[in-house]
Amino acid sequence: MKKTRLKLFTAVLTIFICILSCKDSDAQKSIPTIKKPNIIIIYTDDLGYGDISANGATEIKTPNIDVLANEGVRFTNGYASSATCTPSRYALLTGVYPWKNKSAKILPGTASLIIDTTQMTIPKMLKTKGYHTGIVGKWHLGLGSGNVNWNKTVSPGPNEVGFDYSYIMAATQDRVPTVYIENGDVVGLDPNDPIEIDYKKNFEGQPNGIDNPELLSMKWHHGHNSSIVNGIPRIGFMKGGESAKWSDVDMADHFLKGAQDYVKQHKNEPFFLYYALQQPHVPRTPHPRFVGKSGMGPRGDVILEADWVIGEFMKTLESEGLLENTLIVFSSDNGPVLNDGYYDDAVEKLGNHTPAGPFRGGKYSLFEAGTHVPFITYWKGRIQPTVSDAMVCQMDLLSSLAKLIDSDIRENDSEELLEVFLGESFLGRDELVIEATSRTAFRKGDWAMIPPYNGPAVSKQVNIEIGNSKEYQLYNLKEDAGQQHNLATTNPEKLAELVAAFKAIKGNINTKIEQIELH
Repeated sequence: MKKTRLKLFTAVLTIFICILSCKDSDAQKSIPTIKKPNIIIIYTDDLGYGDISANGATEIKTPNIDVLANEGVRFTNGYASSATCTPSRYALLTGVYPWKNKSAKILPGTASLIIDTTQMTIPKMLKTKGYHTGIVGKWHLGLGSGNVNWNKTVSPGPNEVGFDYSYIMAATQDRVPTVYIENGDVVGLDPNDPIEIDYKKNFEGQPNGIDNPELLSMKWHHGHNSSIVNGIPRIGFMKGGESAKWSDVDMADHFLKGAQDYVKQHKNEPFFLYYALQQPHVPRTPHPRFVGKSGMGPRGDVILEADWVIGEFMKTLESEGLLENTLIVFSSDNGPVLNDGYYDDAVEKLGNHTPAGPFRGGKYSLFEAGTHVPFITYWKGRIQPTVSDAMVCQMDLLSSLAKLIDSDIRENDSEELLEVFLGESFLGRDELVIEATSRTAFRKGDWAMIPPYNGPAVSKQVNIEIGNSKEYQLYNLKEDAGQQHNLATTNPEKLAELVAAFKAIKGNINTKIEQIELH
């Protein structure tokens, strides 16, 4: 009898446990798997606020960028930290004001790495949460720690500041070395034809832009008259490395393939891709498919080319099933410039197009057009179409992305604005120090303040108002986006308020900048 009861009890218990385990299994099946979102930053080079049709351009169409803008958050007050490339890229990756690093200025192609290898960066932060990290495109943050031997692995570089994979150009398309570098190694280099680089003097017997105009397919205007590669005179001198030199007209396609290959290879794990396009920086070398398509010369053509590669890249994300789990940030490193070193009809064929949009100035300028750039966030199914007037800066991405992936890493200069970037809040930052060629200015609320600076008001080289004045400048951007009415003398209370707030952040106002170095 006892044995029968024991067997019966055991059978009932087994059935009960089975039922519970089945319910647990069903419950587990019903719980959705939480997958970390992929993160992609698409970074253009010298693209102005008014260079995309989503921001009002009528003379040029950018349909693929417009998709991101019209189906994501289009920021009307989005800023780069700086009006030139290197400092903006430094701030983007580190979340730190570039004027805090004296080396964060426009770098030659032989400059040392300016991000300390112990410093926090976006890719480092993401790696702590299991992300694979990659960069494809322009770097321009220095390489190595002294005199680089381009014939051996170049280190430190992107791989030492958080990137698992890097496929880059060292500096800019108009600077030597004109080669691609993959994980520190020059791609396609023949060891019997070593690379030599010098930014001060030419190598014996090597042609250059000044002495050999007959070899040029592109005429230089200023500063670009050293070594000739593919008929284009560059900044700096280069010898050797013939088999490794890039093809300028194929560069956009080349970087596009690199970005496409990266996402295909890492689609089964959370990844971060920094896709840094070279357009529309000089030299503007559109593929033959785009030559003449804009009617504005090479500058307009490469903007169309950039829009096209972004469209092709988006098709890849869609075909790989990645769009619903990928946050995309689109922006530019600084504002626009037309003649930036070459005669390429950018000025002559501009027509009615306004690259700066409603703003004053451009690249190199403390006026709005220097740092007030296109800024879009897109996440299919997560971000709803929104136009946001919130003030945001690329520098804010580090802390905001950390919040997205549940990391407690933050940088003081980088404000955590995740809900703003997702279009769920319109409360952006209130204050921002912006920088242009070692000069700084200030944004607070609707106001902009530019301290007095010595030096020319307009750069003769690029014909851009750079913001210099012997007097303080104060503008109400809400009422005067074009900064035509200086209110410094008529509103001394507001000027004093901004000067005090500016000093509280920066500590001093340097008004003795005499010489402004461009390029």
